[in-house]
Amino acid sequence: MKKITSLLLAAVLAGLSLTACGGKQAEQAEPEAPAAEVVETTYGTNKEGVFVLGLDDSFPPMGFRNEENEIVGFDIDIARAVCDNLGLELVLQPINWDTKEMELETGNIDVIWNALTVTPERKESMLLSKAYLNNNQVVCVAADSDIAAVADLAGKRVAVQMGSSADEALMKDPVSAEIAEKLEYDNNVSALLDLKIGGCDAVVLDEVVANYYAAKEPEAYKVLEDSMQPEEYAIAFKKGNTKLHDAVMAEYDKLAADGTLTKISEEWFGKDVTIK
Repeated sequence: MKKITSLLLAAVLAGLSLTACGGKQAEQAEPEAPAAEVVETTYGTNKEGVFVLGLDDSFPPMGFRNEENEIVGFDIDIARAVCDNLGLELVLQPINWDTKEMELETGNIDVIWNALTVTPERKESMLLSKAYLNNNQVVCVAADSDIAAVADLAGKRVAVQMGSSADEALMKDPVSAEIAEKLEYDNNVSALLDLKIGGCDAVVLDEVVANYYAAKEPEAYKVLEDSMQPEEYAIAFKKGNTKLHDAVMAEYDKLAADGTLTKISEEWFGKDVTIK
């Protein structure tokens, strides 16, 4: 009798075990919840209806703060015209130029549009537009300086903006091995102010910025005729974001065709310097 009872108990326990296992298997077999639908914005911006432009807000005449602390400039006027045509709200977002690629990659900004120099490295890490402006890396010195050519930088304290193509141009030039010291600044304005008070002997920077300050304060600055390297400016989009790139550049071409680019260029440079 005990044997029969034991067999019956074993059968019941086995059944319970199978039932439990069956329940567990049923839970694992349940289909996963459908993935959330990916909602894409109309033009490929990070936020619908908003175009966030990343810039160094101390880079005249491309993008800088005026006496009323408003961000203005050549690049800003073109971007605003593009946004008006697309029906987008333009948001100007100052960024640390040294971390601009990270700002773009993480989605904090939609574009870098602020005299960005085209380089092979930037072509690899970002989606660049066609070039829209020619530029040179030049040397700006005090108006009364005896520095007359790039070779004269030997033994001098030379300033550059961190993470800039000016820094790259200086380090590629043979004179970089002969300078006394390379001084790095967050922006060109700080470097030029230091030049004015004798904190450095020269600043390597973009021609458009150097000429702007030399024209504004001829008693303080002069730009050497001897330049370091020619280059071009482009707009940077996040790698793979062809949707936003194509939308912006289509409007850029329209502005070129209807004369708007020429008008904006003449207002800032006194002539048309854009690449159509």
